[in-house]
Amino acid sequence: MNRMSAEASLNLYITAVHPCPYLPDREAVNLLVDPCYHMTADLYGRLLDSGFRRSGTDVYRPHCKGCSSCVSSRIPVNDFKPNRSQRRNLQHNQDLQVIIHRYRFKPEYHDLYRRYIGQRHAGGGMDTDSITTFAGFLLADWCKTALVEFWDNQRLLAVAAVDELKNGLSSVYTFFDPEAGEARGLGTFAVLWQIEYARQRGLAFVYPGYWIAESPKMCYKTRFQPIEGLLNGNWVRLPPAGA
Repeated sequence: MNRMSAEASLNLYITAVHPCPYLPDREAVNLLVDPCYHMTADLYGRLLDSGFRRSGTDVYRPHCKGCSSCVSSRIPVNDFKPNRSQRRNLQHNQDLQVIIHRYRFKPEYHDLYRRYIGQRHAGGGMDTDSITTFAGFLLADWCKTALVEFWDNQRLLAVAAVDELKNGLSSVYTFFDPEAGEARGLGTFAVLWQIEYARQRGLAFVYPGYWIAESPKMCYKTRFQPIEGLLNGNWVRLPPAGA
């Protein structure tokens, strides 16, 4: 099924205008797949290749008038080559133990998330989320999601929520201990781990989310080369950060 046919049988709704979560002083609108539709992991994987993402069980795509800054991105894992900084990151974090948890959201994640949000994204709207709301944002009952834990001995440093799909891994959200994250580059390490894990499983891509050149929090994705962006309906190579 191609990208057009993946959407052809769906009812799509346009959300109300809301403040853009990525770029200040802009407004955003999303296309939203009918929440009553029986979504499956296979269909979501095809929609992912058409520029959609999920937040909890909601599957959406930016549809902002006069703005196309949000670009879907994917990393072809067999072509990826870590740069010197990324190789240092891998070496620096080789002592961490990685545990793949697939069963439920653990309450102990919430304290780690609170500390992460409090230092990295305070006032962004997610810092008041309850544990139930946050777990609902990470998980969907129609999708197999791994909660990948990164441990330093008995200390939980980071958790990456990752959807496991037929053709790749889709990064949902990563949160980590703010102090250790700064020292170890845990956000970068989580992506590098996903690339290697996808390669080991014979998957073609890692989907790290929307790339937004104007947003410092979102433009880091082009440090992972090669990376492709969905532009005008086609996947094309994106230039490296700073190019």
